[in-house]
Order: sequence, then structure tokens, then C-alpha cells
Amino acid sequence: MNMLCDRLNKAFELYNELVAHLNETSFGSKLAELPSNTIGEQLWCVVGARESYLRGIQKGQWDGFRCSLTKEDIRKKKSVADALLKSSQTAEQVLNQLESLLPAQEKLAFELLEHEIQHQGQLIRYLYGLKLGIPAGLKARYHLD
Repeated sequence: MNMLCDRLNKAFELYNELVAHLNETSFGSKLAELPSNTIGEQLWCVVGARESYLRGIQKGQWDGFRCSLTKEDIRKKKSVADALLKSSQTAEQVLNQLESLLPAQEKLAFELLEHEIQHQGQLIRYLYGLKLGIPAGLKARYHLD
């Protein structure tokens, strides 16, 4: 369980760095001439998944997707940053309270990690496509130029 928690914490740190790297207007940006949502909407999904998977881990089964961020929140850097921080703190609390994971909880925890990483890949494409630069942590983690 330590390795899983370490990987989740690293993913959470990369999101915090990403949000710090972005300017306020970036949250409303989307990839031109391609089917895409905004950076803020991508991060809404990250926060919602954290909240939802953690709730599922606590209950021992999936309990549906819900996100505390509103449509207005996802355009505000501070709101997104606060929600990411709060959800990462909640993850640490939830996982530290458990001595071990039951199979259903372990499945949800790994799905959360997969979701975090999948969105990092998507957001890297956004950063390249929108010419926003890549934060040092993402460059190092994924060996980017």
C-alpha cells in the first residue's frame, strides 16, 4: 500500500505544480479545431474523480461520480488549486486510516491512480498545443523536452 500511496502523492504534487504554472485565463482554454473541453473541465474531472473514488474506497464500493467544483469554479485558478489540495489531503487521510485495502478498495484506489495519470497525459497535450510550457515536474516525470 505504501507504493500506491507514494505514486498517488507524486501525481497529486504534479497537479499542484501544473495549476501553479498556469495563468488564470488558461483554465478556459481548449485545443483549437479539435474536439476538446477546457483545461478547467479537465481539472474538474480530476477533482471529481478523487472525491468519488475516495468516497467509494471509504464505502467499499463505487458510489457514483460527483464533483464539488462548479462551472464557475473551473475558470478560477484559486478554486481549482484549493479543490486539488483539499482532495489530496482527503486522500492522504482516507488511505492512512486503512491498515490494508480490501480487494474492492484496492481496485478503486488503482483506478484513481490510473485516472490521475490519464489526465496528466491529456493535459500535457494541452500544454503543448496551447504553447503554455511544461512545468519542471512533468518534464522530469515523463522525460519531456
